[in-house]
Amino acid sequence: MIMRRPNLFLIGAMKSGTTYLSKLLGAHPAIFMCRPEEPSYFVDPRQLEKLWPYMWDQGFWRSQEHYLRLFESAGDATILGEASTNYTKLPLVSGVPARIKEFNPNARFVYIMRDPTKRTISHYWHMVRYNAEYRPILSAIKADAQFLDVSYYAMQLAPYLECFGRDRVHVQTYEQIVHDPLETMRTLFGWLGVGASLADESQFDQPENVTPGVVSGAIGFGVLQRLRQSRPFRARTPHVPLPIRRLARRLTTRDICRQSVDTSEVLRFLRPIQRTQTEELARLLGREFPEWTTLYGDYRQ
Repeated sequence: MIMRRPNLFLIGAMKSGTTYLSKLLGAHPAIFMCRPEEPSYFVDPRQLEKLWPYMWDQGFWRSQEHYLRLFESAGDATILGEASTNYTKLPLVSGVPARIKEFNPNARFVYIMRDPTKRTISHYWHMVRYNAEYRPILSAIKADAQFLDVSYYAMQLAPYLECFGRDRVHVQTYEQIVHDPLETMRTLFGWLGVGASLADESQFDQPENVTPGVVSGAIGFGVLQRLRQSRPFRARTPHVPLPIRRLARRLTTRDICRQSVDTSEVLRFLRPIQRTQTEELARLLGREFPEWTTLYGDYRQ
């Protein structure tokens, strides 16, 4: 049996509406978007385990056949796609465009970006919720380069443009989709050649994976936190009784109201850096980004 290969990759950026866009793409009858999201097959397994142990545990990286089974139920769809934001996380993840080119030189890409200041702050809260980030927001952003690197869109996008050419990479902003989802998706469907007229307003509900107002954060990075992230603990977690898991969570986390966290110093730190990066992006793509208002104006969470 010949297994079909994906030809469309939604490559990020993280916390920029990729889940929402994947859902809108998958609603088109000619497009199949695989589940689960983020299979991250083209990430080096050693990098993937360090970056996201949970997806490493899923093991899609173990064989091409295992990965291609994600697309077995594509039916008559002409576009087979997957969404993995880990494909644009230089330098933590390297070599992805070259691996995809070897796998499918005719692949196409959608790269969705968000106001980099908002994206960086949202990234921090994601790490608080899911990766035991315990440091204050400004300290974390200054200490961990990934917060700024993922928002450095020109750096992340350039290797794909070099490998595949501008005509195979569609660049989109989250703000455009939220402002006018119908017209934005018609344009995207037209670029994919799948019948732009099929875009239906009833599909366009609110974006998903929005960070809640109150999040659970780690209480320090002690022995319990390191244990939770270890491979043996991850393997045994599904077999641990739920009451014990709940107790462990209470002992290692606390609730944090995001609105109570002052981000004014964060904004002062981020803006000059991200203005310069956005200017580089504008030169790379030949367009401006007036929709990214928090780079210049006042912003409250």
